[in-house]
Amino acid sequence: MVRSGQPSATTSRDDLRRFTLAALGLWALWSLATWVFEGRIDTLLRPDAILDRIIYVIVTNIVIGLGGGALLIRWITRQSAVRPEDLGFGPLLRTLVWLPLAVLLGLALYFAQGAPTTDPMVMANIYAQVLVVSIAEVLVCWCLVAGVSAHVLPGPKWVSITLAAIVASALFGLYHYAHSPPFNTFPMVALLSGVGLMTGAMFFLSQDIYATAVFHNFLAVFGVASAVKANDQIAAYQTLQLPLFGMALTGILVLAAADVLVIRHKAK
Repeated sequence: MVRSGQPSATTSRDDLRRFTLAALGLWALWSLATWVFEGRIDTLLRPDAILDRIIYVIVTNIVIGLGGGALLIRWITRQSAVRPEDLGFGPLLRTLVWLPLAVLLGLALYFAQGAPTTDPMVMANIYAQVLVVSIAEVLVCWCLVAGVSAHVLPGPKWVSITLAAIVASALFGLYHYAHSPPFNTFPMVALLSGVGLMTGAMFFLSQDIYATAVFHNFLAVFGVASAVKANDQIAAYQTLQLPLFGMALTGILVLAAADVLVIRHKAK
């Protein structure tokens, strides 16, 4: 479980506040890029806009979200006593234990909410479509904002963690205002902030970005599938969409590379 409440002996509270401001700055830049490449032109409402989707995923989520987030985590963990495992990058065994639990919990919640579609191909295509975005959301909102905030916010451990989860979930909801309809409304922002608390619980319980991203992506699939169904676009997802799976694989590989080569890499 993440250490929190009080700064460590080798990290001043001013430094931790500086790290928190840097994390918030990355969130702001990532949100702005989301609006430019998605919300402004309704990218996710146009299944045929493959090029726009690729540009949106690469620039906003891979370059800024994953790349920028990984570099910021490296900077924070090199400059302080905050460890990579405090921010979701823990041992392999932890990932192996939590991944199957994340899948089971994610599927259970998807069906418990009413499953907009049960077509395996539609679900797989949507899961692949939103996976890179989900990874970036978890890295920016929870690994960075929540993970660092938990070290800054006052009070006992459970209080600082709860407050950090609330802050991260609120920013996760607000970030959706930069998206295309139906996500860019204040009722949806409030709803998604509440949904984000479930992701926050998974993050602080598992302390693992991989399990948290897998779980969080099932929540995203429900939202996107609901929007696709409401816009009568289910048919567009009933055949295999290889570009979507290609982007999902790219996101996984970039995360793994950032983990091994940037975040946890030790200079010789």
